[in-house]
Parts: sequence; structure tokens; C-alpha cells
Amino acid sequence: MPSPGTGRRRPARGPQPQPQPQPQAPVPAAPLPPGIDEYAVFRTLFAAYPDALIVADARGTIVLANPAAAGLLGYSIAELVGLNVDVLVPDAIRPRHAAYRSAYAHQPKPRPMGTGMELVAKRRDGSEVMVEIALSPLQSHGLPLVVAAIRGIGAYPRVRQALQRARYGEHLAQLGRLAVDSRDPQVLLDRVPAIAAEALEVGVSMVFLLEADRLHFRVASGVGQVGGETLGSLITNRPDTPQGFVLAEGRPVVVDDYRTERRFLVPPAYLAAGLASGLAVPLTDRGRIIGALTVRSHEAGRFGDDERRFLESLSNLLATSLQRAESEAALNHAQRLESVGQLTGGIAHDFNNLLTIIQGNLQVLEELPALADDAWGQHLVDAATRATKRGAELTGKLLAFSRRQVLQPNPVDVDVLLNSLADMLRRTLDQRIRIDVEVAPACPPVLADPGQLESALLNIAINARDAMPDGGTLRFRADPCSALPAEIRNEPDAPRAAGELREGFVAISIADTGAGMPDEVKERAFEPFFTTKEAGRGTGLGLSTVYGFVKQSHGAVVIESAPGAGTTLTLFIPQHRAANAPVHEAASASDAVPMGLNVLLVEDETEVRAIAQHFLGTLGCRVSEAASAEQALLALGPDAGFDLLITDIALGAGMRGTQLAAQAQQRFPAMAVLLMSGFSAELLDADRDSPPAWELLRKPYSRDELARAIARVVALR
Repeated sequence: MPSPGTGRRRPARGPQPQPQPQPQAPVPAAPLPPGIDEYAVFRTLFAAYPDALIVADARGTIVLANPAAAGLLGYSIAELVGLNVDVLVPDAIRPRHAAYRSAYAHQPKPRPMGTGMELVAKRRDGSEVMVEIALSPLQSHGLPLVVAAIRGIGAYPRVRQALQRARYGEHLAQLGRLAVDSRDPQVLLDRVPAIAAEALEVGVSMVFLLEADRLHFRVASGVGQVGGETLGSLITNRPDTPQGFVLAEGRPVVVDDYRTERRFLVPPAYLAAGLASGLAVPLTDRGRIIGALTVRSHEAGRFGDDERRFLESLSNLLATSLQRAESEAALNHAQRLESVGQLTGGIAHDFNNLLTIIQGNLQVLEELPALADDAWGQHLVDAATRATKRGAELTGKLLAFSRRQVLQPNPVDVDVLLNSLADMLRRTLDQRIRIDVEVAPACPPVLADPGQLESALLNIAINARDAMPDGGTLRFRADPCSALPAEIRNEPDAPRAAGELREGFVAISIADTGAGMPDEVKERAFEPFFTTKEAGRGTGLGLSTVYGFVKQSHGAVVIESAPGAGTTLTLFIPQHRAANAPVHEAASASDAVPMGLNVLLVEDETEVRAIAQHFLGTLGCRVSEAASAEQALLALGPDAGFDLLITDIALGAGMRGTQLAAQAQQRFPAMAVLLMSGFSAELLDADRDSPPAWELLRKPYSRDELARAIARVVALR
């Protein structure tokens, strides 16, 4: 028979009872030396233990507490004794804690520190402290009690650092939410120093922004200003100043002790205010430093890597928000100008048709025999003619602003242009205005419409004259530059094509020593019809015309001004690319129109068509009329024999004049084509898409202008 230790087991018939852990007998303590009271030792040990110790009975009532517990929880020992431990648990987790304590009472067991169970204890004043708890039941020692050892883990260096980083992260999230909700950059500027001071627990936090001249910092916002660093004050940008040193270094700067700092001059006000240490990080916008964010503390060595990273994050978030606000403002401005440009372009189109009728009829009246000897009648016609010319100039300015004028870019010698313009201005402007010209040696020519460029510079010079009623200095300067400055290169409508940037620009600046402009005027300076001049002294189209011309020429324009500091406008005009420049040669033909020229005139406006027919008749042409492209095609039969097609581009709802001209030349390749329009955008499209032999004529036109256009196009047949 097998022995009991090796015999077969019977098959199991259901769950078998598991062996229960037997309570361990207490380990006998080593005997104390003679003369030492065991009870006194344990009382002293309980009181001197560095962790908080609380002894509670089965109902959770505290029967003993040591001084460490009183200090951690904010009670006296007498106040703790008799309290229920539930009082030390935050209200939100008290029900869960009560259930846990009830379960523990039914099956008590030791739970040492470091098991990962982290709790929050409620102090007497209502504040909370993160703790770790070890439990030791005393039932096996014959006592119906439990000892709780409590340790405040916020005192651990690693935990303290984690909590600190979490606090920094919460402050960054707070600023991020504000940046999303608010579109006003000033709200963020005001809030950032307060967040930095609160998170880093310092008394001084400032935001310094560079002025446009980059010679001064302006105090944009701050908490706890010191000395002269008050809101709005200017501080010189020098490398030996705290702010200038940050700009010169281009990276975060930590000062452990201002009393021993030697890299820059510490303002005496810092030391007088008891400031001991500081931290500053640059504010960067698209790779360019625009200011600095600084914090200062009364405690030496206060700032480390965590503080630096936090302040850099604040700085990046602020700079991004400022950049977004600036980009949105520039985009809104560009969209507003574009909308106004489209409106003015359409107005100019209709206005030019009206001017064509008025100007044409005035020319007919001027030549009537009945007015030949009527001096008063001739005077009235001349006055009306001058008015139509001013109206045409006004529409030209509107088209220039809306970038819908027809430009004829040619190489322009900047040196010759500026000196010629300066000579003319010296003879016409106030003699108290001194005019200087500075052109860089070997300055390359620019590619622009010479007349429009000169007109733009003249507009600026006239504005400068008006800003210097008591005299001053007007300075023209030209310098080549390889690319646009960063502040305008990132504008929504800045030139971006590789071809526009490959050869660089010439910066032509016009500076005056006049009154200057406040920011609210400077922001609107390029808007059409905006003027600060008295009624009747300006149309408000001068600078808007400059803006439109420069943009249409694939350039850019910058205005710098401040009250009392004068104004500088800089035009960035593309350099002339000699290898690819088109050759513009004047037509060699005379302005004489061949007698008996057979012309097909297509114009949908009846009165405009009548004026054109009259002009052509006086020039000796044989004229056939059509009010639409469809009528013109019917007239272009095999035996038509037309020498010249003159057609408006916009012909109502039917076929356009450019389409008509293309079909007409397919039928009669030798026929010349002259296109007309009062809408320069149409002429721009035709100039780009039409054959070089086609001629373009802008409305309103005189009989002489029509004759010259006909002579040029007929000479090219």
C-alpha cells in the first residue's frame, strides 16, 4: 500500500479550500539595556518620527498623533485626537474613502510606503496636500488599532519639479486659450507678464518691443515696473543695457546675481529695488528679433532650465499671436484695397465712355464755323475741354490705384531720373526746401514705366512739400538690394514669383523733415480718397496711385513716419534684366492717316460710335459701322476690302472685340486691328494675349490720339 506521502490523490469534486495564511507571531524584541524604560522609548520614538503618525481605532477615531502629523495637517495634537479620519479626506473622495476603510477593517493587512497609492489629505484650513500613506494594523499585537504613517510627497525634489512643470503647463494652456479666443494682440501683451509673474512667483515681469527704427525699446506691458521702465517709456537699444544685450546675444540670458553681473550695465534702480536675479528671452517674429520678455526676482539664482523653457514657450506663443494679428491686419488691408480697386476700375470704365462722348463733342463744337469768331463760345469750349482732361486724369489715377492701367515698362536710369526730377523741383518748390540726391555707385537701371515712375516720385515730393510749410530737406536716395526686406516680403500681396526676385530691386527712398504722421494716419495713407489736407487742396489719390503703380510693377512700397520725425517712403522697383528686356522702339511712321482708308468701326455705344465716325471722316477715311461683333462678321464678306478694323473690346452680351479681331484676321490676314476700351483691365488682357501688330487705344481719346494710333498700326501691315 502506498505510503500516505506518495499515494494517489482522489479526483477533485469541486472547489477545494485554499490554505489560509497563518498570522505570524510577533518577533521578540531584543531586550533593552538595564535602566531604560521601554514605554518611554516608544513614546519618544513616536514623537520624534519624521513622518506623520496617526493611530486610529476601528471606528476611525484618532487616539494618538505625533507632532509631524500636526504640522503636516495644520492641527494641534490635541485637536487631532478625537477627530474621525474622514475629516482629513477631501469632500469629493470621502464616500470612496469610507468604503475603502470599511473593507480594510474587515481584512486588515500591512501596506507599506511606495505601493503607488497616492492620496490627497485635507488640512485644517481647507487646503490640500498630496500624500503617500502606509498602514499597519496592530490586531496581531492584541490592540484593535491601526497606525497610519503619512508622508507629504510634495517635498520630494522630483515630485516638486513635476508639480512645477505641470503648473507651468497649465499657465501655457491658459495663454493658449486666450490666444484662440482673443483677436486683439494688446490683450495678450497685457496678460503675458501677469502669467509669467504668477507662474514663476516673481514680482517683476516686462515685455519690451523694438521700435521701427530699432534704436529704442518700448515698454509694451509689465507687472511691477522698476525705475524708468514704466508703460510706454522708451529705452535706448544698446548692447550694454539689459534689453540690448538680449538682442545682441539673440538667445536667452540668465543673470544669477545682479550685484556681480559684468556683461552689461545693471541699472541702479534694480539694485535699489532689491532685485537679485533675472531671466530674459528674445521675442522672435519670422527669424527677426522684435523684443524681449523678462522676469526678475528678489532671490539670487532663482532661474534654471525649467524656468527658461517656460519663458521661451510664453515668448513663442506671444510672438506667434502678434505675427498672426499683423498678418491678419495686412491681409484685411490688402483685401480692402483690392475691393476698392475693383470698384474704381469699373467706375473708370463707365466714366471713360462718358468722357469720350463729352470730349469728342467738344472737339466738334470747337471746329464749327458758327463758333470760329465767337470768343466767348470758344472760351466755354476750352474750359469744358480742360475739365474733361482733368476728369481723364482722375480716372487714370483711379486705374493706377486699382492696378488696371496699361504700363509700358522700359529700362530707366535711376540716376538720370532722380537728378532731372530734382532740378525741376528746385525751380518749382519753395526755395526754403533743400533737395538732395544720393545714388549708389553703379546703381542698376530699373524696369518700369518711365512716365508713371516719375509721376509717382512727383506725387510723393508734393506731399513732402505740404508737410514742410516752413521749409526743410527733401532727400532722394537709390540703392540696389538683392531682395525685399523681411517685413514686406511676408505681406499677403508681396512679389513672390522667382522671376520677380531673381535679379533684385532698387530701393528708391524719398525722405522729408516734415511733421510726420501718427500711426492712425500712416495706416490709411495708401487708401484712395483719404487725405488730411484741407477741403479743395487734395483728392486723396496721390499715394494710392503710387501704391497701385508700384504693385503693378511687381514691386513694393514701405512708409516710415512718426510725429515730429518726418516721413520716408521707399519704393522697391525691380531691376532691369538686360538679357530678357523687350525692345520698345517708336513707330517710324508719321501721324498721317492714308487718305481713303477703308475702316470697319465696331462700337456698341451709339454716341461713342458717332464721335468715332466723325473723327474718322475728318481724317479722310471711308467708314462702315457695326453695333456688335455679329453685325461686323456679316460685313466681313469675301469682297469686303477693309484695310482696318477698329473695335471696342467690350461689345455687350455678345462676342468680344478681341474674338472678333481674331476671326477677322483669319479671313483677311493683311487687315490691321486697333482695339479700344475705357476699361484698362481689358487693355491689359489684350496687351498680354494679342499679337504684337495689334494696336491698343485707351478711352477717352482725342482725334489726334486716334490718328496717331491708326498711323502706327497701318505702318506695321
